[in-house]
Amino acid sequence: MAKAKPIAWDVTASAAENAVSHLPGLVYRYFRDGRALFRKRPSPRTLHQFRLQTKRFRYTLELFRPCYGPGLDQRLEKLREIQNHLGEISDCAATIEMLGRAQPRFAAFLKRRMAAKTGSLHRYWQQVFDAAGQEAWWTNYLVHFVRKQVRNEYR
Repeated sequence: MAKAKPIAWDVTASAAENAVSHLPGLVYRYFRDGRALFRKRPSPRTLHQFRLQTKRFRYTLELFRPCYGPGLDQRLEKLREIQNHLGEISDCAATIEMLGRAQPRFAAFLKRRMAAKTGSLHRYWQQVFDAAGQEAWWTNYLVHFVRKQVRNEYR
């Protein structure tokens, strides 16, 4: 996961026009990065980086909430679910760093829990978030719903 370049928002365009121009690319990059992540066994550090990417992606989408309808809330809920999984994994990793080494039995428990949570996240990603047609479901909504508003802005 390479560090993403900042988006060059068009300050002369409306929020809806910026949404159409930039949000589909964010969807593409998020799915691409998630797929790459789950093709291998990601480290806790890599999962933490994906957690930060997920937060930035969700918060960016939330900024455009006025341009969209309830379909965006459905999509945001799926991102929240990924964030929850990633947060639990991160909590285990952080606790291991703080306390686990001094307490090997507790560290072993946390490692098992982290592995189970990582497995749950992987299953959620494959079976729900990135199931067949999901990327198109995201992209089509972000392009087509807002385009109706862009056309109406100029009438």
